[in-house]
Amino acid sequence: MSAIREIKDRMTGIQSTMKITKAMYMISSTKMNAAKQSLMNTEPYFYNLRKVILTIMRSLPDEFTHPFLDDREYVEDENERKAFICVTGDKGLAGAYNHNVIKMAEQMVRDNSLHTLYMIGEVGRQYFLRTDIPIEESFLYTAQKPTLQKARSIASKMLDLFERKKVDEVYILYTRMEGNQFIPDIEQLLPFHRLNRAVEVAGEMSFNYQLEPSPKQLLDTVIPDYLAGYIYSALVESYASENYARMQAMDSANKNGEELLSDLSLQYNRQRQAKITQEITEVAAGAKARKQQLERKAKQEERRRESACN
Repeated sequence: MSAIREIKDRMTGIQSTMKITKAMYMISSTKMNAAKQSLMNTEPYFYNLRKVILTIMRSLPDEFTHPFLDDREYVEDENERKAFICVTGDKGLAGAYNHNVIKMAEQMVRDNSLHTLYMIGEVGRQYFLRTDIPIEESFLYTAQKPTLQKARSIASKMLDLFERKKVDEVYILYTRMEGNQFIPDIEQLLPFHRLNRAVEVAGEMSFNYQLEPSPKQLLDTVIPDYLAGYIYSALVESYASENYARMQAMDSANKNGEELLSDLSLQYNRQRQAKITQEITEVAAGAKARKQQLERKAKQEERRRESACN
């Protein structure tokens, strides 16, 4: 009886857990779709902003320089001060999502002695607090609620550090979605190598634009917006990846729960069948014993009557 009760209790516990995992699956699905929609709503603006920047850059004279676009070639590689922005989640239960990007960040930081680490996400913050790697600053409550305002705040911070030559390069480590996979990735934010490469690929323009008030003033205005947009897209894509990873984890948990329930149900039915068989056997044995007892009494009564007659 105790074995049956134990199996029944385990089945009840698994069913309760599956209610939670199914609810988390649905919530993560909703959040992921909302994140994708937010990204789709802002992508056209930043795509066109990038085109504007490329148009400006392709119209610039060869001797033009800008602090956000130019490498600091005077700084030796071993003396480069690099800032790393690591984007993780605020919560766990998301499979290998947090682990993958944290390990990449840890490797990058340990490979660069002159580094500063900026954290987005409570999981990553708690991890690095337990290591010998110091965190320069944590941007709290950003991972679960990525907004353009928060992205602009981070971009402003990085641009200020770069302009004051506190850092020579800025990188962001995040997770991007590629089909049904989420892949940890690293991109350089400052200086703008990506834009320089895009200009080289595009080639020279067939006609020239007249830039007013000046190329530098224009770039000073549009580059911070573009950087904020890039950071925002990394935040949103990481958030979508986190929720997709959590969906996969919850789906796997649900499937494992169903398999466990199936196995336990089989064990439960076998135990019940064995118990019922045992009870039937006991009843049959009891009935047989009672019958034999009655037969013995009848024989004894018959012998007494025979003795009385004689």
